[in-house]
Amino acid sequence: MTTATNRLANATSPYLRQHAHHPVDWHPWGTEAFALARREGKPVLLSIGYAACHWCHVMAGESFEDPATAALMNGRFVNIKVDREERPDLDQIYQAAHQLLTRQPGGWPLTVFLCEDQAPFFSGTYFPKAERHGLPGFSEVLTRVSEAYAQRGNDVRGTGAAVRDALARLATKGAPVPLQDRLIDEARAHFRGAMDLRQGGLGRAPKFPRSAELEFCLRAAHEADDRELLHGVLFALRRIAEGGLRDHLGGGFYRYCVDGFWEIPHFEKMLYDNALLLRLYADAYALDGDPLFSEAAAGIVAWLRAEMQAPQGLFYSSLDADSEHEEGKYYVWEPAELEALLDSASYRVAAEHWGWAGTPNFEGHAWHLRVAQPADAVAERLGLAPEMVRATITECRGKLKAERDRRVRPGLDDKLLSSWNALTITALARAGRVFGRGDWLGLARRAHAALLDAAWRKGRLNALAQMGDRELPGYLDDYAFLLEATLELVESDFHQTDLELAQQLAEVLRTEFRGMDGGGFYFTALDHENLLARMRTGFDQATPSGNGVAAKALLRLGVLSGHTPYSELGEEVVRALAPQDREHFEGQGALLSACLEWSLPPALAWLRGPHEEVRVWLEALPAYRPGILALDLALEPGPQSAPRPAQVSVTSAWVCREGVCSPPLVNLAAFLDVMGLGAA
Repeated sequence: MTTATNRLANATSPYLRQHAHHPVDWHPWGTEAFALARREGKPVLLSIGYAACHWCHVMAGESFEDPATAALMNGRFVNIKVDREERPDLDQIYQAAHQLLTRQPGGWPLTVFLCEDQAPFFSGTYFPKAERHGLPGFSEVLTRVSEAYAQRGNDVRGTGAAVRDALARLATKGAPVPLQDRLIDEARAHFRGAMDLRQGGLGRAPKFPRSAELEFCLRAAHEADDRELLHGVLFALRRIAEGGLRDHLGGGFYRYCVDGFWEIPHFEKMLYDNALLLRLYADAYALDGDPLFSEAAAGIVAWLRAEMQAPQGLFYSSLDADSEHEEGKYYVWEPAELEALLDSASYRVAAEHWGWAGTPNFEGHAWHLRVAQPADAVAERLGLAPEMVRATITECRGKLKAERDRRVRPGLDDKLLSSWNALTITALARAGRVFGRGDWLGLARRAHAALLDAAWRKGRLNALAQMGDRELPGYLDDYAFLLEATLELVESDFHQTDLELAQQLAEVLRTEFRGMDGGGFYFTALDHENLLARMRTGFDQATPSGNGVAAKALLRLGVLSGHTPYSELGEEVVRALAPQDREHFEGQGALLSACLEWSLPPALAWLRGPHEEVRVWLEALPAYRPGILALDLALEPGPQSAPRPAQVSVTSAWVCREGVCSPPLVNLAAFLDVMGLGAA
């Protein structure tokens, strides 16, 4: 590989900088690259990936670092490299285009060939260097595509134009959905049937947590007292927490499992996955009280603090799947390592707990940790005291962690993304409230302040929360997720400035992202760079749908503020994009949660009085309370609809439903009675 640098050397993205010394003449996305393509009459090769992506590294090592392949790319194409995490707008467009072109799901790396007007005419994902497993070699692909572009230019441009038209139709508003209770009932029935009651979770291998759908199922099951669906969700979360998707030494979760048993993961660790799972485990613990859920949540926070927290309090994006060019090498254990590290008595207990019997579960030569038997079952099997077994497992975990810490660590993508940090703030605030962890709430508060300091500029958000970096205008997800996070802080720790920020974010959504046809929010703002298409969707991607999150947050903000236009805007999005039948329930967890919020608006409780007394009142409410918005206003003004602050000698509460509020309630029993919770 050459030591020369290309145009990516000064990129803000660590992923792009990984390609800065390739012999490929990489360009960042921009007008310069397309102008060059027009001048030289060449097609554009667009490669989209991200820093923690294993197969992105494989393709880079096989092809982009190979001088002969690079010469072919440089001679026949203008080559553009994109980080999908910095440019989700481009990723959305070209993943959708790939599905239109191939009728196959996309993924990363995404390899797309474009005309000089950005329109795609051929695409794929990973291509090996030489033909393998039915996939053509990359050099063969390059040769055939460049020849087609040169010899059948009209056909190629016709394909590009057809894709452009199809993308425009995808963003066209459909008929509004009549919102009825049966939609939620049918969604519950669908997910009851979709739950894997043997291995846990939704779907078959490869298995993703699908947190947005599980979060909807948890609330829908709770609201309808659907015990079968509730069992499915809690069983899934137990299997995920016990399985190999969880890092049992360092905390946190990997991205997905390659099998159907939650045993062997794809080892990259993403900030957004852990944020979504943290809030889900907090909610599950609040509803069920299983200590396993508490342990899983605490492990995520410990991992965030130890490995992902930036000095100013924000959180980095991801850890690589690979170390020393091997996937999972940092995390798995050769049998001889384990035998040498643990004494025989400890090994006996650890082997029962983590299931070290038979052929190692990772590629036949190494063990990846997962809970085969819980501590109490190990104690019973070995005839030992449960306390001794638990102490031994804790000791073994410490020894393994200390030994693992000596290894070469996976690479860190240190981008500070506004949207992913907002998801993390929501999770930390909610988990802090559920578990009574003021320090976790403090982490959320610090990250929120740092995010605003770095990314909130003149009433608009930057997608990168890094001071001094180039402007990268915020996307729908940035605004929707930060609105949700800010409202979570309003509920956990009321500050007037948070309420004001929430209203500002809502106004930007209304003025800059709303489709004038009432068909929901576009992913990019009105003044965004002109791209091939302006996308609009209600489907969850790697993160929950921005439309779904925005709709739910706006509905909640409308209740909280008493400002009905917010509720009306949230309802407009739900009516435009809500799934219409069972075929579309999966992949729309966030929108279904917004539908549930619309059909069951939360009761609103304002509380004023001495903080310690108000805290007692709040703690008397159920720990899992998605249908209740209870706020400690203290002496803050609150929204215009809230009772005015005054010198109060006794704790008081006002409960509001559908705009009608109770008189002040001055004792806890009366408050709980009005909330429908009976006597204290």
